[in-house]
Amino acid sequence: MTQQTIISDPKIMMGKPVVSGTRITVELILEKLSAGESFDDLLKSHPRLTREGIQAALNFARDALRADVVYPIAETLR
Repeated sequence: MTQQTIISDPKIMMGKPVVSGTRITVELILEKLSAGESFDDLLKSHPRLTREGIQAALNFARDALRADVVYPIAETLR
């Protein structure tokens, strides 16, 4: 089996990072996982996705957040 990685191509999903060989965005994977879906749920919903693809998406997000960039977060008013 080919190891799935994350790619970005302007011709696929407007250049959003996707799992190679699919049109499944890193954003979608993170959204579904944060909503409580499991790896198995994702695999059932997206047959072209693999566990390696999900892990690649998580690794990509981790590495992107390691960059020296400040992300402003709005304070919650109490």
